[in-house]
Amino acid sequence: MRADTWLEELSVSGLGEVDEPAFTGLAERHRRELHVHCYQMLGSFEDAEDTVQETFLRAWRRRETFEGRSTFRAWLYRIATNACLDLLAKRRPEPASGGEVPWLQPYPDRLLDELPAGDADEPEAVALARETIELAYLVAVQHLAPRPRAALILRDVVGWPAKDVAELLGDSVNSVNSALQRARAGMREHLPAERQDWTGGEEDTGTREVVRRFTEASVATDINALAALLRDDVRCSMPPTPGLQVGRDAVVNDWVEDGFVGMTGLRAVPTSVNRQPALGFYQWREREGAYLPLTIDVLRITGGAISEITTFHADQFPRLGLPERLPADGTE
Repeated sequence: MRADTWLEELSVSGLGEVDEPAFTGLAERHRRELHVHCYQMLGSFEDAEDTVQETFLRAWRRRETFEGRSTFRAWLYRIATNACLDLLAKRRPEPASGGEVPWLQPYPDRLLDELPAGDADEPEAVALARETIELAYLVAVQHLAPRPRAALILRDVVGWPAKDVAELLGDSVNSVNSALQRARAGMREHLPAERQDWTGGEEDTGTREVVRRFTEASVATDINALAALLRDDVRCSMPPTPGLQVGRDAVVNDWVEDGFVGMTGLRAVPTSVNRQPALGFYQWREREGAYLPLTIDVLRITGGAISEITTFHADQFPRLGLPERLPADGTE
């Protein structure tokens, strides 16, 4: 049976007569949104990749359990959520003592652009989609226990009714509502204090200007110019390297101690991840005769100043679609 024909009959026919190519074709339509869902649950791009593959494998093996009482998409979400919970039950990592999440990985905007349009014309839906993929939200989610985490994401992000979440988790609606309350309280504890300000639409002129100044100051290793762009309560982390610096003085002192001021031969390529501005930094390597990947800085900008910098290592460059090297003239 062809996938498009089956799609029309799915609500009544079930999956018993569907061959593997047709099944795979229809499941693939939901890959990106399932991947983002698993990423929100797990905080790791790589773990999300593995979990989506596990989801598709489980779905194929259990296809006869689909009875058409829900949509195929909802059925896949159930399997994906359970796969995430199973992974967390086997090896749930704990945030570091300072609150940073060592396993956190960036999610390139070019892949987020593959998500279904959904309610793209609804401002509230657009804001929700942005804020629930930003790194600050992801970090806060990782502090929650697995089942409250699932309840929060399914209710507040995916938009499921409480009774559907209760059925998935094998709990009562009251238990789900209680878990949701605990999860929301945990999020308030770990989210930035100015949450109502840290999201909102496309980058405005002020944000682009801050990114421009940060880029120029970084390439010039101008520590004073960089310090002037930071909020007093700025936070800086570098997963998976442990350590969280909080406050302008702590961040600047860390840069000085790491030898940043003496660096030379830097170039920067702008990009965007997790719906935030980001910069891929390269450093000149004489032996290779090229600028090679160094780090990626992801910025959170609040009120015209940098409130958070999350720095990732060079191993993330390929995933973000950044060049593997820049030639001597600095062009891509």
